[in-house]
Amino acid sequence: MRTRSTAVLATGSANTAKLFVAALAFTGAYVGFSAYDTASSAPRPTQTISLSAREVPVKTSATPATTPSATPSASPTTASASVGSGSAPTPTLAASPGTLLLGSPVAEAGCARTYEVRGMVVNPAPGATALYNWRLTRWSPQSNTWQDYLVELGGFAGARESVEWHPRITGNPGWYRVELAVKGAGTVKSQRFQVSC
Repeated sequence: MRTRSTAVLATGSANTAKLFVAALAFTGAYVGFSAYDTASSAPRPTQTISLSAREVPVKTSATPATTPSATPSASPTTASASVGSGSAPTPTLAASPGTLLLGSPVAEAGCARTYEVRGMVVNPAPGATALYNWRLTRWSPQSNTWQDYLVELGGFAGARESVEWHPRITGNPGWYRVELAVKGAGTVKSQRFQVSC
């Protein structure tokens, strides 16, 4: 029995030694390859990219081709907004409280348009979090009402914050307006604007 135990221990030690040598060989090969790869690679040259944007306001004077009773009308809480078309460059303006700025639409493939909307939110309770939501509403001639099309929620901590939103309208022409509602402070609505393909 003693010789049998010695044979099992000798065989186990031999297998352990073989596994240890194999692990050392693998580790050495991995470290050597990593060092070779690091030594042969040169740092890539840095490329600087400058991005710029501008906002171009334009007044819209078109009215929908519907009956006067079905024409979307502005409510008493409507604030001014301007829609850009890219014709005359003007400096980028920051929105003041009670106004919304609607930038030029970015045309994408097909009938998709992305708009940039900016507003200034004044926190009614500066010590707490201000909660606000954006709404893109679409005029429905069937019900003669503005109906929600897109909604996005946001919030911040502080006294005031300049906020922006990028709603995307895809293949749905019609009359739209943007609303910015601040919890505890009220809602600001843009003038209506028409989207067509």
